[in-house]
Amino acid sequence: MDIKKAEFTISSAKLSQCPKDDKAELAFIGRSNVGKSSLINMLTEHKGLAKTSATPGKTLLINHFKINDSWYIVDLPGYGFAKRSKKVQDELTKMITSYILYREQLLNVFLLIDIRHDPQKIDIEFMEWLGENGVPFSIVFTKADKLTAGKAKANVNKYLNSLLSTWEELPPHFVTSAEKRIGRDELLDYIEKIL
Repeated sequence: MDIKKAEFTISSAKLSQCPKDDKAELAFIGRSNVGKSSLINMLTEHKGLAKTSATPGKTLLINHFKINDSWYIVDLPGYGFAKRSKKVQDELTKMITSYILYREQLLNVFLLIDIRHDPQKIDIEFMEWLGENGVPFSIVFTKADKLTAGKAKANVNKYLNSLLSTWEELPPHFVTSAEKRIGRDELLDYIEKIL
């Protein structure tokens, strides 16, 4: 798939504010600071499309980016909120939950995981929640350039093995680096299949 055009469309604080058209949507989510904005910018080859920040938990709204005038990449707030009040955390959780469960245009959730870390309880629980609710999702391991190829592979396997204890079938997974443009073609090919 070629992304020839990518533009920011709207930021929404709740589901009812999301675009009213019926274009397909693919959502990207992960813990704070997992490299979501960088990945979106790498996929679209548009450096400043999604705002990257050194401060974790910058995205507080549902951000829609229209791609090739025909579908959307949706940037969801990170979970495991960095330094947020309980009230803000609850509001974000409610917003993310209602979007994922009730947005009819949503075809797939891409769950981003920092490849450098051991399996985190919060990520595993989020996957289980997606599975229980029948939400199609894929795992995108980010920041692969920060490890040797062998260590990256070992960490991915550790993750997948931890999932096999509860999952009969593993979701599709991708290894990426926004910095080195690793995994871009594989991810775009997969997106093309979904669409």
